[in-house]
Amino acid sequence: MSRRPDLIRPAVLLYDWDNTLADGWAGITAALNVVFAAFGHPAWTKDDTRNRVRVSLRESFPKMFGDRWEHARTLFYDSLTGQHLDHVAPMPGAEALLEAGAAWPQGVVSNKAGDFLRREVTHLGWDRFFGPVVGAGDAAIDKPDPAPLLLALRQIGHSCDRSVWYMGDTALDMQAARAAGATAVLIGDAAHDGGVERAAPDIHFPSAIALAARLRELA
Repeated sequence: MSRRPDLIRPAVLLYDWDNTLADGWAGITAALNVVFAAFGHPAWTKDDTRNRVRVSLRESFPKMFGDRWEHARTLFYDSLTGQHLDHVAPMPGAEALLEAGAAWPQGVVSNKAGDFLRREVTHLGWDRFFGPVVGAGDAAIDKPDPAPLLLALRQIGHSCDRSVWYMGDTALDMQAARAAGATAVLIGDAAHDGGVERAAPDIHFPSAIALAARLRELA
């Protein structure tokens, strides 16, 4: 389970959001397909979105839509606003994980736009678990830059060191954790992102349920 048996006990728990704690891919896919239809691009399936979306919109859309990316952004957010809460649901074992993690300060750091992220947290009734909820656009630069993680830690009042566990489902999440100086914790098999070896976490848990069990032991 652990690549680094010498890792110290966590002091702060930070989580990625999409595909780590919440499944909102259907809403994201629907909004993307509105944009793709307007630009004459092929539609994506939900699996396409899960497999391809990593960086924030302000980084990906200029590459996808060129000098019309701001128009594409407007279309995307107009569509997402109307329906994203209809699709968001907890990932398996996520609420049990957050209950187990309640012994520590917890926060979310995501590449989902901050306003949408916070609405989804509230919609699921998970405000009670979190201090900082940091999304794309809240820091000067988005993941994999460490800025969003460091912003969340400033809000908690904790410096970044190996006692901070950043938990996610992709290689980009692990990259962000390492860039910040935190412990990179992978949840799941990262099959949608090249597998565990590509992600190269410090610690790997096969599921949120397994991680929750470990946190209960540590608490």
